[in-house]
Amino acid sequence: MQPVAWAGLLGIAALLTALLIAVAGRYGYHRDELYFLAAADHLAWGYVDQPPLTPALAWLGRALFGDSLTGLRLVSALAMGAVVVLTGLIARELGGSRAVQLLAGACIAGCGVTLAVGHLLSTATFDVLLWTVVLFPLVRLLRTRDPRLWLVVGAAAGVGLLNKVSVLQLAGTGLLGMLTSREGRGLLATRWFAGGVAIALALWAPYLAWQAGHGWPQLEIFADLREEDGGLVSGLLFLPLQLPMTNPLLAPIWIVGVVALLRDPRLRPWRPLAIGFLLFVAFYVVVGGKPYYAFGWYPVLFGAGLIRLERWRGDRGQGQLRPVRHLAYVAVAALIPVPLLLPILPASAIPVTSAVNEDTAETFAWPAYVEQIEAVVAGLTPAERAGVVVVTGNYGEAGALERFAGPELRDRVYSGHNSYWFWGPPSGDGEVVVVVGYDRARDWLAQRFDSVTLATRLDNAALNDGEAVDNEEQGQPVWIARGLREPWATGWLGWRHYDG
Repeated sequence: MQPVAWAGLLGIAALLTALLIAVAGRYGYHRDELYFLAAADHLAWGYVDQPPLTPALAWLGRALFGDSLTGLRLVSALAMGAVVVLTGLIARELGGSRAVQLLAGACIAGCGVTLAVGHLLSTATFDVLLWTVVLFPLVRLLRTRDPRLWLVVGAAAGVGLLNKVSVLQLAGTGLLGMLTSREGRGLLATRWFAGGVAIALALWAPYLAWQAGHGWPQLEIFADLREEDGGLVSGLLFLPLQLPMTNPLLAPIWIVGVVALLRDPRLRPWRPLAIGFLLFVAFYVVVGGKPYYAFGWYPVLFGAGLIRLERWRGDRGQGQLRPVRHLAYVAVAALIPVPLLLPILPASAIPVTSAVNEDTAETFAWPAYVEQIEAVVAGLTPAERAGVVVVTGNYGEAGALERFAGPELRDRVYSGHNSYWFWGPPSGDGEVVVVVGYDRARDWLAQRFDSVTLATRLDNAALNDGEAVDNEEQGQPVWIARGLREPWATGWLGWRHYDG
């Protein structure tokens, strides 16, 4: 085994973490972050659309740093730093030299997804980390053939399942890959493997119990995501989009890694992982999905690709990879996507950057939207203001009101969207309700109230020199609805809607 390149890996991790922290407070909250903060006020073993880990981390960030956006995102930056170090350690397990370890860590730091998810608190952020945490002991297991490592793999997978169910896809395709080889099948036929599965299921059990007790709403979310992200077009684009997602200048390295794992006899113990990756990609080519779903595999693929490239240099008498020269190349490659994926540029550039990274637009204008909703409430009579509640069409709007509205309003915010529905029904008699969103549902609202009047539409153009930024909230209506016809206690079910 090669020595660990601790100094270099920790240095690269520190640089990436520092960059992510430095820009963490720019622009604003993402709608999902506002939802996680709301969920942190209702800590549970599960939610309609996710397991409990990310909301729990949002709770921790707020407990430690208050309302600091940088504090909320600190754990995400640290998570990406950890991914860099783990990628280097995976490369070492594959037989990589110090140079390979450093370059593998640098490659993963320079990927577009690393930058994008490291900037936000999201389930995808910790999915990337936890996939890497699962793969590290699995790679060591395939090297050492020590079946006791299944217990570590199982524990890591169990924690991963408390963040996102996608760890099951890693497990499923990885196990299918192992079944393709006699050596892999031998590692599965052991009580230690069964023990690892038992640990994973035990850790996952509280979330499963929550879902069962609430009618398995996650299944409806899956169906909505499949309808939204699936289909022929997204399937055909899934593989080509791996190139810009991982960085076009770095993609040849992981492509070499896939081939090397399949064909290089010295990497034969880890061939099941390449097969698992190909099965994973094939699945999403058929059913369609977001391209970042595959990102968890790349710490292994970059390591394998660099090992093959170094051996190719050795076969030609050129010696090992030269860290300084090759790190400079990776650094240049990594700098290219930074202005598009991180809030480096002025907010006026969001209309341009959001064409590449749509999440950028979803971090814009939340305080202004809240001010516009509060202005509608302020226009009511004192008696109406005393009993008004606000019901929003999505969790981003509700979360923004809870975060930015004044104390007299923030405790009267409700939504039927995903887990917000369980935090209702609204209080009061529904004599006056400010409804945000439901742009195409005026008739639906008219069936529930005696009168529905359009008060305003949310608009962010004033924040960008008169040019509106196209995000989900831009142009959404704000209604004043009066005379709720059915009490909240019996009619709240009709407001419920689950979607991803």
